[in-house]
Amino acid sequence: MSTEFIMIIILSLLVVSISGFVLIYFLRRPSSVQQVSLTQEINTMRTELERVSGLIQILEKDRHTQFGEITTQLKATNEQTTALNSTTAALREALANSRARGQWGERMAEDILRAIGFAEGINYVKQTSMPGSNSRPDFTFMLPNYLKLNMDVKFPLDNYLKCVNSVSQEDTSRYSKAFLKDVHDRINEITTRDYIDPNMSTIGCVLLFIPNEQIFQFIQENDLKIMDDAMEKHVILCSPSTLFAILVVIRQAVENFAINETSDQIITELTRFTQQWTLFIDKLEDVGKKIDATQSAYQNLTTTRKRAMDRSLSRIAGLKGSSQLSDTPVLEYTLED
Repeated sequence: MSTEFIMIIILSLLVVSISGFVLIYFLRRPSSVQQVSLTQEINTMRTELERVSGLIQILEKDRHTQFGEITTQLKATNEQTTALNSTTAALREALANSRARGQWGERMAEDILRAIGFAEGINYVKQTSMPGSNSRPDFTFMLPNYLKLNMDVKFPLDNYLKCVNSVSQEDTSRYSKAFLKDVHDRINEITTRDYIDPNMSTIGCVLLFIPNEQIFQFIQENDLKIMDDAMEKHVILCSPSTLFAILVVIRQAVENFAINETSDQIITELTRFTQQWTLFIDKLEDVGKKIDATQSAYQNLTTTRKRAMDRSLSRIAGLKGSSQLSDTPVLEYTLED
């Protein structure tokens, strides 16, 4: 029961009470004292009535405000529902077209690859024919040692959509069985292609992408043998979440391989550097010995040889001083026989 309804009932009771007092007044003709008391009671009731009326007006105003907000919210909800219906209809039309389903699956896979950080042409290629074969997987992932992992994103959804949209239980069961059969047929179809071929450097399995978690869950809940059958045939069924996990592992493996390969190269370069460093030290020691010999020869020149030459110069200078005596006239004697 709403508050407005309760207040209306109270107001009605007050009106009935006032009417009863007035009726009693005219019937009994009260004395002047009683009349004054009755007047006071009526005034008190009138005051309470006015207060209740004010409360009802406030409640009415709030009701209009809340009603306006509810109307706005309902309008926004209606617009969102209309947009959602349009999107759902467009998605249903897209899923009804096999080519559009393939494009949708490719777009879902590309979003996951982009989220992981894979780059086309570096980590994977799209729609590339395999050498010497007519097979063309939707995605081919590049692995270490020139290995490859193929993935197909085309998946049968016609009977699944019919199963979801069916009304009767009989139709639901029939389309469900037909869809599961389509899944088995799709797995068998992939195994007939060259997606798994060691001669083409592929690893021993292939990915089959299911671009919807609900469809993946539907398969697991309704036919547990499909997963076992796929694994026996080396076909890995993966939903968007499981594909993300698989590609994360692949990326980590590639990075670890690159690190190991780089480490080997670093060790090789360090070995070469050690060899060159040893040769450098040997040659440096030879140059040091030659520098020491040159230094010793230089010291010999600047000390011993220089002092010997200085002594020779001193003697020459002494001889030069004594040669001045040759300037005195020489007496010549003639010997007689």
